[in-house]
Amino acid sequence: MNEQLQRLTEVTAFIWTEADMLDHAEYQAWLNLWEKDGKYIIPIDPALTDYENHLNYAYDDHHMRQLRVERLENGEAISTSPKANTVRSVSRVRILQEEGNTVVLRCAQNLREFRKENLRHYTADVTYTLVRNAEGEFKIQRKIINLINSTDTLAGISYLL
Repeated sequence: MNEQLQRLTEVTAFIWTEADMLDHAEYQAWLNLWEKDGKYIIPIDPALTDYENHLNYAYDDHHMRQLRVERLENGEAISTSPKANTVRSVSRVRILQEEGNTVVLRCAQNLREFRKENLRHYTADVTYTLVRNAEGEFKIQRKIINLINSTDTLAGISYLL
């Protein structure tokens, strides 16, 4: 298998694993997929790229990711009770850039959520920056979730996208 196809297979397996972890509430394992200084970003305006200086639905560093997971696991927040059941489908994986140990890729994500007798559907373009560590494992440096309806009114999202 050529090197480019092998890398595509590796990164696809990685993001499929991440989606499965989130759907099965394996949040501690999910936290371990991240670089310590990684950013989890859900922008409101999909046209903007200066996330640090604009309002976002989420702009989480390590500490904020941990707090978000704690809220999901303890069930004390109103937005997490009852727990949402989710299924993610990830497709159309495309490597955009490779440089050294860093791979930037984009994919499509369709997420179905069932909670309080309602079925909701969220569709997004997701861009990942992955870094291969010294052990040869990928870690998430940055994950940007561009919801296709991000500028519309969104229902409360009580889980990680």
